[in-house]
Amino acid sequence: MRQQEVVPAGNEWREANLRMLKGSVVDRIGSGWMLITAGDVRTDKGAWNTMTASWGALGVIWNMDVAICLVRPSRHTFSFINKVDSYSLSFFDGQREALNVCGSMSGRDTDKAAAAGLTPIVFPDAAVGFKEATEVISCGKLYTHDLAPAHFLDKEIAKNYPDGDYHRLFIGRVLSLHFKEDAQGAGRRTGV
Repeated sequence: MRQQEVVPAGNEWREANLRMLKGSVVDRIGSGWMLITAGDVRTDKGAWNTMTASWGALGVIWNMDVAICLVRPSRHTFSFINKVDSYSLSFFDGQREALNVCGSMSGRDTDKAAAAGLTPIVFPDAAVGFKEATEVISCGKLYTHDLAPAHFLDKEIAKNYPDGDYHRLFIGRVLSLHFKEDAQGAGRRTGV
């Protein structure tokens, strides 16, 4: 199913360096969750999909600021993130119900943004985010790798894959951090 068309991001958004992201990344991803979004919105504004994630990382690899995310092949977003050279990570203050919707419904048969009450937006670098987010990180893909159980040094990890649906890991260079500016002009870059 096609997702609703994206609209340009508004003037309330500013750009900053990833190092200005505030709060614990572990809490923001693991407890607050994020949306991973990918698609070709330059040629077709409805050709994108998003999914909720609570696994991932931000850091430095190869002397670059990077974002790491994992997507299972069974997820609809998997086909989108494999076709394009970029993806985004959207962070929210609250919005738990919307994130639940995006994590429990498939974009194959549901317009997730509409069902979740989210407004899809696009930034000049073609990153798709959401108007309701507080930050959106735009990433250019650098590396992918399919996880293999033979490489799990702790065999307990395999419990996360009862059906053998092993993630593909994506490492992306952080291209930009978009953050929403509040009414006083101060950046809202605080933890969830």
